[in-house]
Amino acid sequence: MKKVNLIYLLSAVLFGVMLIMASCTKEGPAGANGANGVDGQDGEDGIDGQDGTATCVQCHDNSQVMFAKVMQWESSTHATGGNFERNGEACAPCHTSQEFLERIVTGSQTSSVINNPNPPNCYTCHNIHDSYTPEDWSLTTTAPVTIWINGVSTDQGNANVCVECHQSLVPDPIPVPDSKEDITIGSPYWGPHHGPQGAVMAGTGGYEVGGGYTNSMHSSIVENTCITCHLATAYGIQAGGHNMGMTYAYHGHDVVNSAGCVECHDPEGLETKIEETKDEIDGLLGDLRSILLTQGVLDSSDHVIPGTMAMDQAGGVFNYLYVLEDRSGGAHNFNYTKKLMENSIASLSD
Repeated sequence: MKKVNLIYLLSAVLFGVMLIMASCTKEGPAGANGANGVDGQDGEDGIDGQDGTATCVQCHDNSQVMFAKVMQWESSTHATGGNFERNGEACAPCHTSQEFLERIVTGSQTSSVINNPNPPNCYTCHNIHDSYTPEDWSLTTTAPVTIWINGVSTDQGNANVCVECHQSLVPDPIPVPDSKEDITIGSPYWGPHHGPQGAVMAGTGGYEVGGGYTNSMHSSIVENTCITCHLATAYGIQAGGHNMGMTYAYHGHDVVNSAGCVECHDPEGLETKIEETKDEIDGLLGDLRSILLTQGVLDSSDHVIPGTMAMDQAGGVFNYLYVLEDRSGGAHNFNYTKKLMENSIASLSD
């Protein structure tokens, strides 16, 4: 018990000593204020930060123009029928958006397989989300185009972005006009492929046997060729604008979207002129097709029959497919397509 009391006593003494020491370190009264320091340099008035959407709304505004363009494109063949799943090395440069952009930089006609391929879209033709200003609507290319099949250069203004792909592929082998040698074709899919409209507008790329080739006025006076007519004022989402179609359904029949034509053509006679032109070209196509079928170099589904044939026969098949795939009924370049048909018919009828 005495031992416990001693511990309590020592603890009490230690606590007292600590209180005495704490009371000896108490702060005294505050001294007088010191002299003022030198003033610092005044800063500039604050400037409001830039609104994060300031550039976006230059395009993404409430005018609904953007929505209209998207709707038109979504109903277009470029969006729905471009075969962008054909992603092989020979197809991707035109059938996929990503490889098209690569090709206009490198100039290559082949590519590697593209992951997550996209069909032609806003980014294909426009520099979307580059500067985040209306400059993003500028075209990805407007440079003159060298036609693959013969090296001819064509400059169709803003439509050069279209002509980059709207030309024929280089067939293997290539038919040589006025050659007396035979040619051997190994595939039923031989020919100019699809969509040669840009080259047709330029009046080049066909199998030019014989002479007398000229171009219609469309080749020289229509500024920006494809764009002038195909992207003219839209009729809803059926034609024109970013749908790019030239006809639309109206009360049970097709009507030409003439918005891009009436600056030069009399609207009253335009439909008749288009029909007469188409009838003449279709008649020549039918005559040439009959000859090719009879001579056994074209089958009933418009594929070449593989084998060895005369050069003019191969050239006749090429011209037939070239004008057929142009699909304008002569409207793009009536003089040139008519002469291709007439000269091929003459060369195979001798």
